[in-house]
Amino acid sequence: MKVELDINRQQHTVEVEPRTSLLDCLRDKLQLNGAHAGCEHGVCGACTVLIDGTAVRSCLMFAVQADGYAITTIEGLSPGPGELSILQDAFCETHGMQCGYCTPAMILAAHSLLAKNAQPTREEIVDAISGNICRCTGYAQIVEAIALAAERMRGQNQPPGSP
Repeated sequence: MKVELDINRQQHTVEVEPRTSLLDCLRDKLQLNGAHAGCEHGVCGACTVLIDGTAVRSCLMFAVQADGYAITTIEGLSPGPGELSILQDAFCETHGMQCGYCTPAMILAAHSLLAKNAQPTREEIVDAISGNICRCTGYAQIVEAIALAAERMRGQNQPPGSP
């Protein structure tokens, strides 16, 4: 069946079987490989994407269910070709992306949090990423990256005397 998907602010018409997961559609039909297949049971969080700004496991959603929603993948967070978002840059700066397998999902979960809460506490950050497993156990750097990005997004990372 044909499905119309709004992915990263672009419309895509895709032919899928009704049983095709959103994850498989993104990876196999649209070559958007930032969402990773981990457990395929919704436990690890590696397949996280944003649906209307909320972090969702794409392995647990059928592509046909995503029709009519705004889907954001890690590929859609970049402000431009070859550029990093503030959040992505903070992950690089704090070494919050050790092997990188969980990184896209962690960044999307953090993006969802920061869109709703510009000044999260450490506990709120930990809670926001608690559904995502880091194989390298780099949680300290991930929490640090999210806190740094939140600070920068609030404009508190300006040099003294800046407007």
